[in-house]
Formats: sequence, C-alpha cells, structure tokens
Amino acid sequence: MMDPSLLAWLRSQLGTATGEQELAGRYARLGRARAVAAEVLAERRAKLLAEPLRMTVDGVVTIDQSNNLAGLERQIAGLAGLVAPDDSAAGEAGADLVTAPLLPARRAR
Repeated sequence: MMDPSLLAWLRSQLGTATGEQELAGRYARLGRARAVAAEVLAERRAKLLAEPLRMTVDGVVTIDQSNNLAGLERQIAGLAGLVAPDDSAAGEAGADLVTAPLLPARRAR
C-alpha cells in the first residue's frame, strides 16, 4: 500500500500530471517507488520520441521539444542517485536469496 510519504516523493519527481490512483496501481504492481517513477518517466520519453522533436512553420512558429527530451533523460538518469522512502537504509540488511545444493547423505557401512 502506498503511504503519504511515498505519494509525496512520487509527486516531487513526477509532478501532478499522473493521478494518485494510477500511481497507487503502478506501485501495487511494481512494489517500489523508484520503479514507478522510472516507468512514468520512460513513458513520457517514449511519447516525446513518437512525435517530431522539432517543427517549423516558416515565418510563423517553431516548436522544439529537444530540450524537454534531454531534461527527461537527465531525470531518468538521476533516479539512481535519489533515495526513495521505501528504499532500504544504508547498512540495513536486504532480502538476499541464498541457495545451496542438496547432497545425498552418506550412508555408514
């Protein structure tokens, strides 16, 4: 479940364009706030790339989205350096998976 501190962190990273219910659904599916932020930012990046980045109507208007794309790419790269509220604290033990092979017991003769 997403608590208010997670929602506030996501809002600080993503703004208010993405609804609370959508963020909660993504968090339930992905399980980490950083993963939610990365997914939303990647979708925004993909949307920008699907359209022409620059359009010019001679003498009338020029629209250039290349700075927006660069900003999104910087924001995506910067997620790795941020601490999300649901990240484990430094030095805190994480859930590590340890495997060991099962060997047959030796039978005494």
